[in-house]
Formats: sequence, C-alpha cells, structure tokens
Amino acid sequence: MGKYLKFFLVGIFFGIVLVKSEAVSWYRIYEMFKFQSFHMYGIIGSAVITGVILLVASKQLKLKTTEGTYLRVPLKDRGLIRYILGGSVFGLGWALCGACPGPMYILVGTGVMTMLIVILAAIVGTYAYGALRSKLPH
Repeated sequence: MGKYLKFFLVGIFFGIVLVKSEAVSWYRIYEMFKFQSFHMYGIIGSAVITGVILLVASKQLKLKTTEGTYLRVPLKDRGLIRYILGGSVFGLGWALCGACPGPMYILVGTGVMTMLIVILAAIVGTYAYGALRSKLPH
C-alpha cells in the first residue's frame, strides 16, 4: 500500500483542483458543448500545452517513469476515422452524463450519488467492448 500512497495523494490533489476550477461542474460542461464559454476550453487547452511542455522536458532531461523506463510515446499509424468516431462517442457520453471518466469519481466524492449509475454504465460498456473487441473493426 505504501508505494501507491503517492498516487492516491496526487489523485486527491487532482480532484480538489478539478472541483475548485469548476471543471466538474455540469453547468460549465453544458456551456462548453453549446460554445457559450471559453472556461472549459481554457482548462483543456492549458492541460494540453502543459502536457506537451512536460513531455518535451522529460525527454530532454531523460527522466524515467515510475517503472524505471524512459518515457516513450508510440507512433500511431492507423486511420483518422477511428479517432473521429471514438472521440465522437466519448464526447456524446460526456455531453449526456455531464462528466468524463476521471471526474465521475470526483463527483461521487462531492456527494453526487447519481454518478454511481454513470460509473456502473461505464464499467458495463468497458466489459461489452472487451467482449466484442475481436468482432469490431480496428
């Protein structure tokens, strides 16, 4: 348990940041999908820019992962259509329930118990994908 404590603490910190920045607010997500506010686009854009900077810095500084290997981002050589379809399904689910996978758990922690239904549906969907994966076009 001790070696996972740091991940647990980072998760708690991440949850606090998302709640305080209103990134888990259904109203903010609704505004985003209706293109009425820059708030969520600013948060997502900041996260992407920060990720790129940290990825480049980690490669330059030759930082290792928690498993002791060098950070490596595999190249994707598959078609664009699969990413558009996958992103559309993800976005539709996000718009319908008002939360993407990470904040679902944070919302339960803030007392939004109806998110337990969404989490259950996500788990069922994951198992359904696993069962049908060999039959789906990839």
